[in-house]
Amino acid sequence: MERLFQEIALFGPAVAFNIYFAAASIPIGFIFAVFLALGKASPNPLMSRLSRGYIYAFRGSPLFIQFFMLYSLALSFNVSIWKPMGLSWFVLHPLFIGPLVLTLNTAAYTAEIFYGALRAVPRGEVEAARAYGMSRSQQFRRVIWPNLIRLAWPAYTNEVVFLFHATAIVYFALPVIGQQKDLMITAKELFERDYNAFLHFSVAALWFLAVSLVVFFLFGLVYRRLMRHMPAAPGLRFAPKWLR
Repeated sequence: MERLFQEIALFGPAVAFNIYFAAASIPIGFIFAVFLALGKASPNPLMSRLSRGYIYAFRGSPLFIQFFMLYSLALSFNVSIWKPMGLSWFVLHPLFIGPLVLTLNTAAYTAEIFYGALRAVPRGEVEAARAYGMSRSQQFRRVIWPNLIRLAWPAYTNEVVFLFHATAIVYFALPVIGQQKDLMITAKELFERDYNAFLHFSVAALWFLAVSLVVFFLFGLVYRRLMRHMPAAPGLRFAPKWLR
């Protein structure tokens, strides 16, 4: 048991890199996804096709390959662009490339979630807002967006957790620089020392589970805030109900 606690403490600094990759990509990916969802639903055929093509490309290809493709593309411009500008240390760094690829990937999945929620917004409420004289921006802010985010939030919570889990492959696809080792690289190096796969990878899994539980808890609080106008759901009954 003592060794288990030592192992958990040893993985503490490593989980910070996984949290960074997720935290750096979620806000930008969220905003990008909103525009992609609106673009996919746009009556403009060019905008709709571009948005659909982007979503299909990133949802239809493995994330591991996307890391290789984006890193290879950035590497191909190193001699001609990044190095003369003095930006190669930044553009080719995993702490930049990692969140960039994760942002592009999660934006596609989140856009599909938002698009489905957008189609599920009650048309009657939109027509009522239009009849009331609201402009299109007012309709979006006061009617469409509140309904959309309430409908999409449970599925988006799952996407955020999946994104955090996807950070496990960042340093498998990108070079490891110095002591920048996430959970999986730390577990891999410890495994190569004593071949105790059960201990090291189990501890890494525990860290992923712990952070995922925190994400579910925080996003659950946000969802309760979004649904505060609805009656509270009845709690679970643990005692038998003798009288009916």
